[in-house]
Amino acid sequence: MTLTTEEEKEPLSPMARVFQSRGIDYCAVTMIGFKTKIKSDVVLDALRHNVSKHPRFSTKLSNSGAKWIEAQVNIEDHVVVPYIDQEEIGEDGQGFVDDYISRLTMRPLDRSRPLWDIHILNVKTSDAEAVAVVRTHHTLGDATSMVSLLLACTNKTSDPSTVSTTIRSLKRRKRDKNKDSFLRSILFTIGSTVRLVWYTIVDVLLLFATMLFLKDTKTPIKGGADVGSNPKRFYHTIFSLDDIKLIKNAMDMTINDVLVGITQASLSSYLNQQYDKLNKKNGGRVTSYPNNLPGGIRFRAGCTVNLRSEIGFKPLADMMAKNSKCRWGNYFSFIILPFSIGLQTDPLVYLKISKSTMDRKKHSYHAALAYLLIQIGQKVVGSKIVATFFNRTVMNTTTCISNVIGPTEEISFRGHPIAYIAPSGYGHSQALLVHFLSYAGKMIISLAVDPTVIPDPHKICDEMEESLKAMKAALSERGLL
Repeated sequence: MTLTTEEEKEPLSPMARVFQSRGIDYCAVTMIGFKTKIKSDVVLDALRHNVSKHPRFSTKLSNSGAKWIEAQVNIEDHVVVPYIDQEEIGEDGQGFVDDYISRLTMRPLDRSRPLWDIHILNVKTSDAEAVAVVRTHHTLGDATSMVSLLLACTNKTSDPSTVSTTIRSLKRRKRDKNKDSFLRSILFTIGSTVRLVWYTIVDVLLLFATMLFLKDTKTPIKGGADVGSNPKRFYHTIFSLDDIKLIKNAMDMTINDVLVGITQASLSSYLNQQYDKLNKKNGGRVTSYPNNLPGGIRFRAGCTVNLRSEIGFKPLADMMAKNSKCRWGNYFSFIILPFSIGLQTDPLVYLKISKSTMDRKKHSYHAALAYLLIQIGQKVVGSKIVATFFNRTVMNTTTCISNVIGPTEEISFRGHPIAYIAPSGYGHSQALLVHFLSYAGKMIISLAVDPTVIPDPHKICDEMEESLKAMKAALSERGLL
């Protein structure tokens, strides 16, 4: 497809301009596990057929970094099939994949050409027979955009003739209509509006404070200023989506509420163990009391929020269309979510806290105003200054979490069935990123960590699994399952 003059000069979205500013180089990396070995020639043929249809993958950044310009694409330059000595790897295929991807995080994408590449690793791992690593610069699009592209390139495994173009859209939860008297209805509306305005003012003030001086407590998983440039390692674990839904229905909450509750519980337990180790290492008094967490820990997460007016996914052609309500690109913002770090005797308390916190954040225009402030700031003071303050916000919080809806049934890429999809990222000034993606009855949890700060991330995955089991057991004991 030949790009029009308008497409050749298409400006970057506000978030995309932040992600490629000086001192910030955010990249997305998606690990796709396959149930069969990958035929590289099939991948090359598919890319030759599809890349030309998508302007973002056949354009590059201008020298100023403010616009997309047309570029020649040599597919062979973007597909890497490394030589793999199977005898040398032995049974440690997962270790080879982990080491390979970690090395990738230290090799920046070449800005003289389109900002993406694919690495084909035909080694058996714990969850797949082969792994494809798709690396893209975050300027190309957010997770919603990338999943839509994946769907456009795949077919349903159950029906190879059917292209997986859409995912059923979610409906926003509707509040019950007030059936009380007219006067009570008016009072409720006034009260709700006052809370909305107040919560928004508080959230925006906290956002400015975080940009300027308000830092999270220095914990064993809090990164430093140099974390963004350090190599990262990636781990994932797979849960049953049905288990998540069981808890969701029993507690009358959303899947996001459940995931945040599990994350709070697992990080509380993990940090408790780390503080216990620090106490013993520093010769502190060893007691039988199990709680080693210091009081008053400030622990916050940047939580991504989709700003598109339509939730879910549309066919790729629809997302690329102008004025689309589900537009391709980086159309998302974030909220700063406080975590409750502490040991609870009842695991359901973590869920109740997460629901309360999420409900509170939903009653605020924090995300929309944060995006608006980025837009205005780029026009008034320029992208570099805005990016600096954005990065300070990231550095002053502890982690980032994201949840994306994936295909509801198994999909295949040119006859290669996909076992899992694990999205993540690197370049952030945080030592821990947590990504969730649902796929074919599974919930894949991906961790990106700085190993100099978190040398044992598998323990966080173990704690997540234990937290899920404890929550199910507690609900079962109370007859709620």
